[in-house]
Amino acid sequence: MGVSAPNPNLPRKHFALVFAALLVTAAGNTALQSVLPVIGREIRIPDMAIAMIFSLSALFWTFSAPFWARQSDVRGRRKLMQLGVVAFGVSMLLCGGVILLGAHGLVAPMMTFVLFTLARTVFGLFGSATNPAAQAYVAARTSATERTAALAVLASAFGLGTILGPAIAPMFILPWVGLAGPMFVFALISLVVAVWLQTGLPDDKPTDGELEGRGAAASMPTIGGMPTGASAMAAEETMVSGRRDRMRLADPRIKPFMIFGFAAGSLQAATGQAIGFFIIDRAASEVGLHATQLISIAFMAGAGATLLAQWGIIRLLDLSPSQLMRWGTVIAAAGVLGIAFAPNFHAMVLAFALSSAGFGFARPGFTAGSSLAVERHEQGGVAGAVTAVNGACFILAPAVGIGLYELVPELPYWLGAAGLVALALYAWTNPLLRASSVEK
Repeated sequence: MGVSAPNPNLPRKHFALVFAALLVTAAGNTALQSVLPVIGREIRIPDMAIAMIFSLSALFWTFSAPFWARQSDVRGRRKLMQLGVVAFGVSMLLCGGVILLGAHGLVAPMMTFVLFTLARTVFGLFGSATNPAAQAYVAARTSATERTAALAVLASAFGLGTILGPAIAPMFILPWVGLAGPMFVFALISLVVAVWLQTGLPDDKPTDGELEGRGAAASMPTIGGMPTGASAMAAEETMVSGRRDRMRLADPRIKPFMIFGFAAGSLQAATGQAIGFFIIDRAASEVGLHATQLISIAFMAGAGATLLAQWGIIRLLDLSPSQLMRWGTVIAAAGVLGIAFAPNFHAMVLAFALSSAGFGFARPGFTAGSSLAVERHEQGGVAGAVTAVNGACFILAPAVGIGLYELVPELPYWLGAAGLVALALYAWTNPLLRASSVEK
């Protein structure tokens, strides 16, 4: 199966461009996550400080995402996707420069930490524009019955990115730039994607609540001069964009989904943040390979399982959001518990892959369920809420995961499994989550 829009009325090229915007940030961030534990150990930055780097960036992401979601309704989704991709590239360029200085001893370890954190803040403040704009773009151009599959494929950009990022990151650890190399490469790739968006995706900037000059509506496929299928829905969606209000996280229609998404994402962030250090301390000497290679193997296995879930099983079984949330948390719980009891590196990788598959079900379930719970003209708002929640998962959870790991290495996984079981019960018993298979 290729990367294509589940809705034939959404041009495959346009869907691929939106997919690429999410893919480059996912791959770059995962590449960074795979090398940062090794960077921290080599530059002598404390493990907790490494976790705090992601936490501060996530804090800015959480508060900026709803703002950019509203701006995408006013300024156009393409422009906001470009802003996020460019911000990611600038952030990676700055991060690479800081690491290069720290690795050569030109900057003290704690100053390296401070400067790196500031560089990541650029991504937290402006990089959050990409996700809500991409989700709203696709949601507005797919029907309710197609949206779960469409958003699952879009979410798989993260899974594919977590394969590509760790896979190619070691290739760019070169003598002249060292561990900073992958950051420079992804900065360049993001620039290419930003230009590709500019030249390949139609301008959808609204003016006075409508598309500029109604040009986008005029360019859509028509029958007898009238927009058809997703084209009509997109035209209608954009014409009311000027009247949208901010979607509140406490909106009763989406509140259970936000609770579920925050809990699932936090558990994934806490357990995932600790896995790199777990591998360094438990498996590096056993297998005899460099820690970066081992961490990359684990992340690629997890991403492969995520893609299998999102590209294959979800579409093959036509699973509803409620089913994805229920079974995803159960599968993730089994995998997280397996990590704690893994007797060797290979068992650890298999368990991590199983947990990743579970989260690969649960996260699209929460995203699609919340999208289906609101009206079409509210898709920008709900996309901003989803993106804010996804960012909020990384404010405290990584630091909590590392803190628990420093107490007892298996503790994040024991508690994570228990939390996922509780979350599965919530998905089974909450009326709105249970009813999310009924599409609007």
